[in-house]
Amino acid sequence: MTPKNESQLAEVIAGASGPLCIKGGGTKPVGGPVDGTEVSASAITGVSLYEPGALTLVAAAGTPLAEVESLLAENRQQLPFEPMDYRGLLGTKGEPTLGGIAAANVSGPRRVAVGACRDFMIGVRFVDGRGRVVRNGGRVMKNVTGYDLVKLLAGSRGTLGVLTEIAFKVLPVAEFRAVLLVEDLTDRNAIEALSAALCSPCDVSGAAHLQKGMDGNPVTMIRLEGFENAVLDRAEKLRKALRSFGDFEIETDQDRTAAGWRWIRDVESFQERQGDVWRISTVPGEAPDLVERMNGNGDLEFIYDWGGGLIWALVPEGVDLRARAGAFRGHATLVRASDETRRKISVFHPESERIARISKSLKRQFDPREILNPGLTVLPLAQEGGNANQIQ
Repeated sequence: MTPKNESQLAEVIAGASGPLCIKGGGTKPVGGPVDGTEVSASAITGVSLYEPGALTLVAAAGTPLAEVESLLAENRQQLPFEPMDYRGLLGTKGEPTLGGIAAANVSGPRRVAVGACRDFMIGVRFVDGRGRVVRNGGRVMKNVTGYDLVKLLAGSRGTLGVLTEIAFKVLPVAEFRAVLLVEDLTDRNAIEALSAALCSPCDVSGAAHLQKGMDGNPVTMIRLEGFENAVLDRAEKLRKALRSFGDFEIETDQDRTAAGWRWIRDVESFQERQGDVWRISTVPGEAPDLVERMNGNGDLEFIYDWGGGLIWALVPEGVDLRARAGAFRGHATLVRASDETRRKISVFHPESERIARISKSLKRQFDPREILNPGLTVLPLAQEGGNANQIQ
């Protein structure tokens, strides 16, 4: 079913007699297989408010991301959190929607500098599991009414309610971009270099390391953005500060640097390759040791983003990466795998007893009949690097 407006969506949910499989554009079906009637919000579209001077945009959840980005580009503005496009990695079609981005809290490389999708969501409208329309938040950053509820819907993946409208804060596009590059660093040295860069006063907006770059060699990448003269000055200072790690070169070609960060953002090196894909969030300084544990057999490949706080892993089909990792500070999500594997291995990281109690309480409040994406037990503040204490 594809309701054409919020009222129709509310009627569908209120009258549902069984489970509902909630979708946006259908481009990122992460999670265990959901058996139920498919309900898509993709027809609920349109930008209702865009005030470039106020850095504010309000749009319906089914609005294609490409349409929003095109509108923002007219005023050299952007969604600052750099949302990933999952289609290449998951082999899906369709168009990413604004609601799908918000529901999954999709955040790309710039998250390390500016924050996640949820940090730029300032208001939402959604339909809960009873079919009630709920509005929370506002259209300006000063309005903090319902702050926790806005953040809670980000990353909930349709388990607590179906988003129909989102208000975002947007930011200007940087005038210029430079990238510092060096090859052949070990994982440990690369993470040390990225940490040093992020702790410097140089305003790093991207920090990544690939075990296999485009030419097959390890490559470490650091991005700087801003006004051209200032960026070039910061890049040279940072290059000198990191000299002990290697001889970094400075790339300033705008097309090449943009392509390089799409390569990181969309995990392009794992696309169209055999194997399951996992996404691991952890403490950056602990990432190399965690990777060593997981790669004991030497059969895995890793990409580090967010200075090591985010790890992507390409693994043989059916491998339980959590079992290899053991206990660690963070969580691991099975992003790409067969339905058979996703039935055997929990897609989302097991919740602690305390977090599980919070999850059940939230589910009872927003979806007491448990009809919205049943089986996706997601507490977004726990799964996406947030703090569960924020919602108590």
